[in-house]
Amino acid sequence: MSGEEIFDIVDSRDRVIGQAPRADVHKLGLLHRAVHILVFNASGELFLQKRSMSKDTFPGTWDSSAAGHLDTGEDYDEAALRELGEELGVLPGSPLEYLFKLDACAETGEEFVQVYRTEHEGPFTLHPEEIEGGGWFASGKVTSWIAERPEDFPNAFILIWKTYSDRYLG
Repeated sequence: MSGEEIFDIVDSRDRVIGQAPRADVHKLGLLHRAVHILVFNASGELFLQKRSMSKDTFPGTWDSSAAGHLDTGEDYDEAALRELGEELGVLPGSPLEYLFKLDACAETGEEFVQVYRTEHEGPFTLHPEEIEGGGWFASGKVTSWIAERPEDFPNAFILIWKTYSDRYLG
């Protein structure tokens, strides 16, 4: 089990109640935590990553700019900064803006998800084991793409984008 990620397990109110290996958390459907960061450029386009085909969930689909689980003992803000560095190879071009938090549910894979926004123009250094590619997309394009081909996206991103659109795009 050496090297396997250990996650905090949380209760229905997002309070830590224990720890378990990643595989067990996912296999048993235990509540845990994640962050998603939406990176926009100055033109208002969103950077989406195309998940690597080696990912254990939703391989090859288009997802938030950066995302990941919280490590044991880590808080949401720390995880968001770490994931930007690990997945995109950058620090935020502007401070991370907290947007909203989603409760753990089937769509999020039983993750409490805290969502952030930042601006950055790139270029990015994509983590090759995590990300196959990426691109910039106008908000309207993302919305119509999800409506036409929801299978191109993880369930969590669809929920995140719907929540973001409802709150910020009117």
